[in-house]
Amino acid sequence: MHIVANINDLRAYYITEAYGVRRTVKAVDGLSIAIRQNEIYGIAGESGCGKSTLLKVLLGMLTPPLTIVGGSVTYNFEGEPVDMASLSQAELRAMRWKELSYVPQGSMHVLNPVRRIRDTFRDFIGAHVRAPRREIDERVRAYLVELGLPDKVLGSFPHQLSGGMRQRVTIALATILSPRLIVADEPTTALDVVVQRGVIQLLQEIRERAGNTMVVVTHDMGVHANLTDRVAVLYAGQLMEEADTPTIFAQPRHPYTQHLIRSLPKIDDRSERVSIPGRPPALDNPPGGCRFHPRCPYAMEVCKTEVPLIEQVGPNHRVACWLINEERMGRIAARLANAEPRPLATDTQLTPQRPSPGGARSAGGPEGAIR
Repeated sequence: MHIVANINDLRAYYITEAYGVRRTVKAVDGLSIAIRQNEIYGIAGESGCGKSTLLKVLLGMLTPPLTIVGGSVTYNFEGEPVDMASLSQAELRAMRWKELSYVPQGSMHVLNPVRRIRDTFRDFIGAHVRAPRREIDERVRAYLVELGLPDKVLGSFPHQLSGGMRQRVTIALATILSPRLIVADEPTTALDVVVQRGVIQLLQEIRERAGNTMVVVTHDMGVHANLTDRVAVLYAGQLMEEADTPTIFAQPRHPYTQHLIRSLPKIDDRSERVSIPGRPPALDNPPGGCRFHPRCPYAMEVCKTEVPLIEQVGPNHRVACWLINEERMGRIAARLANAEPRPLATDTQLTPQRPSPGGARSAGGPEGAIR
């Protein structure tokens, strides 16, 4: 499988110094993931997990105090791999929108409120393609019709469109030049569920039609269940779990992942949703060991002092949790002692949780929680 973007041991910190005090916020700390061609890769996690910082690095938006102190981000669209950190501003500008594009979180942050939508499309396309205005207008009109949008929106101002229509226009802006990789930051935020479904379907149609690769960042696990092919769960700047979407919903192995999935509402279930205790740590002084251990009800002593290794627990399934490592150690020790191995964590400790029904991409699993 061709790798479009390879993130290797990335460490992106915010480093500031004021009044003689130096402060380092480890927003992304030792992250390694690979994004495959023609997939929709989801990044999940609550606020403060490093999602937005990762997007800035992917897009080459490395303005101080954000600094890459280690690792790399490599793109391989065609030909030789390209290190994002080595590109000049001119090279980044040439790459954006043609090879790499961005769907921002708020459509009103992109669309100029005093210019018609047609003028915004002209600006975006004209910055990368030399063509007569009439040719650009025709190309835009044909693309909007292809996406199911009425061409009358071209003559409208942003405030004259609904929130869902503005978001669709923003997606059209980001994809009209057929970029290889599209990064979408919370594309369904502040939209009602009916409009959310329309936006999800639009992204799926664009991927199927053009063969783009997409990275979708959202805290909404329901969106991941219905849209993405694989999901990475981040917490406090580090990877907790990564797997194919059906696998991560049917067999979540990390306690944090199970808490996220358990938060999904269920039809005819009026029981109280249990939230994760505590709050995310301050990343200028993160806890030692596993960064989730202060909030984890299953934390052991080793969790407080040692960073867990990322273990391969199945095909395309990686987990960073000492429960998994303890399970393996127990099996190895039992095998060496020629004794019966201790039960797997999936049997007695990490019983999978069923996600919310109703999504086409969600996968069912036995009901339960960590025991």
